[in-house]
Amino acid sequence: MPIRAVVLDLGDVLEVIDDSVFPGPWEERLGLPTGGFAAAAPISGLSGDPALGEVSESDVRTYWQRCLHLDDATTDAMMADFWRWYVGTLDQPLYDWFVGLRPRYRLGILSNSGPGAREHEVVWGLEDVCDAIVYSHEVGLAKPDPAIYALTAERLGVRPHEIAFLDDIEVNVQAAREAGWRAVRHRDTAQSIAAMQQILSSGASA
Repeated sequence: MPIRAVVLDLGDVLEVIDDSVFPGPWEERLGLPTGGFAAAAPISGLSGDPALGEVSESDVRTYWQRCLHLDDATTDAMMADFWRWYVGTLDQPLYDWFVGLRPRYRLGILSNSGPGAREHEVVWGLEDVCDAIVYSHEVGLAKPDPAIYALTAERLGVRPHEIAFLDDIEVNVQAAREAGWRAVRHRDTAQSIAAMQQILSSGASA
């Protein structure tokens, strides 16, 4: 069955996330125990789900500032570190392989995201190389909801069985397979590229 589109996740796939950047240093700075950031400012305390776009970036900032009793300057510094952690660094070999698939395949991103993600991740220039970028917070749907896979296929203009997908979360990979996609769980860059390439080689692209 020919593959016509390749879709990647962002965090911990195309982006390498360094957990030593956040929140650990801020837990130490604020005198919190390991895991204390999430306990002091739990996501459940927000008025809505950031991944579904139910709160804004400003709402999250205000909530964290209030929960952690921070002044404006400290909050600004913390948010800068949060976004430095969130965006991470680019997995260059995976990116080069991905971009090298153009124009033979349509390219897409499917990411469970938070408000502000597109604006901060613009540094990677993905909008210049992708045919569709689906952020959960912008569409009000998140993996593993089957609806977000259907929406992504629609935006790419392909059928589900024509998509190869790479994600690091098993439940998201399984949901993609149930939606008809060919999906691989990402653990290692070289291994993932080889597995995805095998899928692409199993049939000629359209």
